Amino acid sequence: MANKKNVKPTRMELQSLKGQLEIAKRGHDLLKNKQDELMRQFIPLAKETDKLRQEVEEALTDALKDFALATALTNRAYLGEVVALPPQAVSLDIQTKNIMNVKVPQMNFSVSEEDESDQERFTYSYLNTPSEFDHSVDLLLEVMPSLLKLAEKEKQIQLMSGEIAETRRRVNALEYRMIPDTEETIAYIENRLAENERSTKVRLIKVKDMSK
Repeated sequence: MANKKNVKPTRMELQSLKGQLEIAKRGHDLLKNKQDELMRQFIPLAKETDKLRQEVEEALTDALKDFALATALTNRAYLGEVVALPPQAVSLDIQTKNIMNVKVPQMNFSVSEEDESDQERFTYSYLNTPSEFDHSVDLLLEVMPSLLKLAEKEKQIQLMSGEIAETRRRVNALEYRMIPDTEETIAYIENRLAENERSTKVRLIKVKDMSK
């Protein structure tokens, strides 16, 4: 329900409120368009991220199952030594891109080794480890790019959802509070001014009649 503002019913105040109302309506339209565009880009991103999350979770579940089996067959300390010194280094470059004034991360990663053959990827011999362990390592290496991409998209969703919530709050504040309150106040001032004008005309008529 609209609430009238506590202002003086003057023509100057009326003009000021009409200017505020025009700005509020223009701002509401701009924010509503921004909200709609954010949602348009957010929905496919959320669907893509959900699909990617499921794929990553399935791969990680399989890898962890194999690793758990390997640790049951082989000394845990030995397996720890096997993976203690990775043969490759992954560098991560984080940039930002702008989506409707929301700065979201864009991650690019690269592997230090140009030759990515199996011989270069591991520092241990397959003969000394169970096949479950080797399969687990393979799965983790394969899922790593998707895992990094998932981290990028999860952060994008977090930032965009926060911006959508803030934009919706501002749209609602304008739509359900500021604009109706201003319109109610404008109507009140116009009625008061009209009443004053009628009262003035009546007084002038009475004065004219008395002067005859």
